[in-house]
Amino acid sequence: MQKGIIAKKIGMTQIFDENGKVIPVTVVEAGPCAVVQVKTVENDGYAAVQLGFGDKKATRVNKPMKGHFDKANAGYKKALKEFKFENCDLEAGSLIKADTFAAGDIVDVSGTSKGKGYQGPIKRHNQHRLKETHGTGPVHRQAGSMGACSSPSRIYKGKGMAGQMGAEKVTVQNLEIVKVDAENNLIAIKGAIPGPKGGIVTIVDSVKA
Repeated sequence: MQKGIIAKKIGMTQIFDENGKVIPVTVVEAGPCAVVQVKTVENDGYAAVQLGFGDKKATRVNKPMKGHFDKANAGYKKALKEFKFENCDLEAGSLIKADTFAAGDIVDVSGTSKGKGYQGPIKRHNQHRLKETHGTGPVHRQAGSMGACSSPSRIYKGKGMAGQMGAEKVTVQNLEIVKVDAENNLIAIKGAIPGPKGGIVTIVDSVKA
């Protein structure tokens, strides 16, 4: 990983390329992110950079975190994320802005997906429903067989059943950056990214590109 930034999802729109083709994009407010801490192999056992995004009132920060932020002289931040940069030459207190990326870069975007609450197996695992005629009754959207009865006399781990859906970390890989507005700290990413409007996401170099 060479580049990374914390961003806030603004919403989706569309832009036109030079050929008049419509490109669906997600606009994010990327940075500026302050370097809050630089971790080294000697002191921490691994090399990483901790970035902070979004200003926070001093009255909203507890004493341990105040000391952590004051040490870096980076201001009080709402979101903190770690990035394992290779050959990092950043220092605490420096800023990373949207222009760290450029149009045409391929990135991976991670965020927390929208929470869907408690959902059944059809919506949660794309299972089929039963027919709705000939006495199927009120169970046509319920899960079917849980497995054999006498052997193994239990339900296998991983069986698709009803339960909590969403509100988990999701990473979408190999997305293209279409446009970067460094003056307004905006990045337009082709396609959809996880989470609701206003959600916090991380953008890093693609690991497969």
